[in-house]
Amino acid sequence: MKIVERIKAPIRHEMETFEDKFREIVRTRVALLNRVTMFIVTRKGKRMRPMLVFLTAKMLNNHITERSYRGAAIIELIHTATIVHDDVVDESTFRRGFFSLNALWRNKIAVLVGDYLLAKGLVLSIDNNDFDLLRIISTAVKEMSEGELLQIEKARKLDITEEVYFDIIRQKTATLIAACTAMGAASVGSDVKTVRELHRFGELLGLAFQIKDDLFDYTRDNIGKPTGIDIKERKMTLPLIYALQNADAKRRKWILKILRKHNTDKQKVRELIDYVRQSGGLDYATRKMHELKDQALQILEHYPDNEAKQSLILLADYVINRKI
Repeated sequence: MKIVERIKAPIRHEMETFEDKFREIVRTRVALLNRVTMFIVTRKGKRMRPMLVFLTAKMLNNHITERSYRGAAIIELIHTATIVHDDVVDESTFRRGFFSLNALWRNKIAVLVGDYLLAKGLVLSIDNNDFDLLRIISTAVKEMSEGELLQIEKARKLDITEEVYFDIIRQKTATLIAACTAMGAASVGSDVKTVRELHRFGELLGLAFQIKDDLFDYTRDNIGKPTGIDIKERKMTLPLIYALQNADAKRRKWILKILRKHNTDKQKVRELIDYVRQSGGLDYATRKMHELKDQALQILEHYPDNEAKQSLILLADYVINRKI
């Protein structure tokens, strides 16, 4: 059995039910919008974020509630909206091997669809008086925007420290994964302490997830993601930050020169990638990633030892061992 299927096993029925409910939630009477949203639904990925909502809820309460389904739908709506907007901003024409929305329907429609999905998620919360869930997702959206803008600001100056890097990835990536686990806990009526604790679990998992993503940029394997793309976009990821901080003055000058002036030169980028590998940058980032995963799993230790908890543990391992 594939690992994702093993993770999904305790919530397989809930995930199947979620697909039907989600289709109904995004369905509209506007023909064009309906075509686009149905394209999004049928092009679904692993649905990792709804899985996190359901696994967290089921670890705490064996019965998944309608609030849990709404929480998962809110997360998926917001996540999809951010992807649609990101593809417009990045001028991406492909997403996971498929044409992006902006490639098929152009930027104007893509932006409007993203706005619709965002608004749909917020209205779904308000209509059902899920104000605690609304607060969780609204905070996540605010932090995601701040993280993206902080990264843009720092990419211009190339002055990102390790501390700033973690601020960026916490806001940009980890905050939505933290919202999933917090949403799962809140949806089954958990107390504030539990919601906060499981929010931290998701945050640590999200940090480890992003470091793994950053490590892919230095791989020589064919994973479907071009190596060196972060360097070309002048994104200061953890392996590069480590290499820069531990380089002598001459080597630092060489690194910064490539980032500022030669970040699209394939040969120069390859030389920088090789240097980061040789400097121990990948080993350092890998150690940090494992530490974060271990911290996340420590949080789960005192929670019920059921199938959902075992799937969350398996998911944490998958996050740092995945091939793509």
